[in-house]
Amino acid sequence: MSQSSSGRVSREQRGHILLLGLDRPSKRNAFDLDLLNDLTLAYGEFERNTDARVAIVFAHGEHFTAGLDLANIAPTLAAGWQPPAGACDPWGVFGGPRVSKPVIVAAQGYCLTIGIELMLASDINLCASNTRFAQMEVQRGIFPFGGATLRMHQSAGWGNAMRWLLTGDEFDAHEAYRLGLVQEVMASEDLLPRALAIAERIAAQAPLGVQATLASARQTVQEGVDAASASLPATMRRLMSSNDAQEGVRAMLERRPGDFQGN
Repeated sequence: MSQSSSGRVSREQRGHILLLGLDRPSKRNAFDLDLLNDLTLAYGEFERNTDARVAIVFAHGEHFTAGLDLANIAPTLAAGWQPPAGACDPWGVFGGPRVSKPVIVAAQGYCLTIGIELMLASDINLCASNTRFAQMEVQRGIFPFGGATLRMHQSAGWGNAMRWLLTGDEFDAHEAYRLGLVQEVMASEDLLPRALAIAERIAAQAPLGVQATLASARQTVQEGVDAASASLPATMRRLMSSNDAQEGVRAMLERRPGDFQGN
């Protein structure tokens, strides 16, 4: 296990799992420019870390995030912010590369604006029963530019998405579950342990298979079923020739869990 902090995001590796903690609790983890940059850099580190198979994004303190610190960040956003060199774009809308490995988000307390959009761009989302959500940009004279207009209606349906995007009203954890924004709701004390349990299950599977599954599903959303279907045979041939696939067959015949190395 290794642990470090660089700026606004803590890093801790537990086996094949990398925990990334939003670390500006005195400001309810509102995203200033430093936090925005540091999270993108942490995602870049996750992508390059061959030993990290799954990331969990959580928050230090009582709240996941109070959203954007507009007083700090608005001038940079207006000028056209881009992720720094070596970063990956957690939201997939700001022009940087995206991570190719699964990301789990575990939210509690306030989860506003860019926090919701971070969840929408992630792969599995959990929240505590006390979590309060709001996509309130329209109340501030702007609009959700971090991906909510692209993704919320995909999981929630058009009317459900517009109900919250066009009003900026607050909704609770159970409504987030109904909308498909989160997959599970639990007590605050169970949040991180549950996220770790799911991450450990994913990390125990074949990394190449996990990444190929994620890439195929993303391609379907971004390019359509036909394009994703056309990619399946080549991906299958590549994975079938991997050491992990051979280990999967051995594990099945020997009736034991696979010991996958990601090659």
